[in-house]
Amino acid sequence: MLIRDVMTRAPLTVSSETSVHVAARLLCRYGFALLPVVAGGALVGVVTVSDILRARDDEVGPPARIGEVMTRTACAVPPDTDIADVAVFMVDRGLRSLPVVTDDELVGIVTRLDITRVLARSDADLRAAVERKLDAYAGWSRWTVHAREGEVALCDEFDDPVEQHLATVIAAAVPGTVHVDTHHRTACPHHPPVAA
Repeated sequence: MLIRDVMTRAPLTVSSETSVHVAARLLCRYGFALLPVVAGGALVGVVTVSDILRARDDEVGPPARIGEVMTRTACAVPPDTDIADVAVFMVDRGLRSLPVVTDDELVGIVTRLDITRVLARSDADLRAAVERKLDAYAGWSRWTVHAREGEVALCDEFDDPVEQHLATVIAAAVPGTVHVDTHHRTACPHHPPVAA
């Protein structure tokens, strides 16, 4: 699954001329971790709660505009990035939100909560996502997919270890999958036994 599938499109933004007071109110009102700062649609930075708190500690006097306190080297990802890679990136860097850009233009924002919703997906959603990935690989519905609380079982009529390995890798890459088993259809504990 890609970030474009879970990101919030057209997120709330501010400009470098927005007052620090207005940005602080927006962050508090909506509970955001950050606000993207844009100029002509392009991402030029972000402003976070920490940026605003640091600005208020300035002994000379608090800055009036976002352009004076924003983080200019903002981390961002393109919309076709795999959600699993973004989850790791956000955890490694301690980020709660991340702008999504195409050619420097802000196209969305993704949060840890957005990603968590995918990881907590229902059994039916997970099964359907794994089926789509396997069908795209095999070109037809070769595998029967069973999913329960992140545990995925795959069964088919063949007993090819190479194909089972590939199917396992594909299924394991689907967000929400925590474990994968493969079985021959006659030995799958989730598949109804074939009548003699």
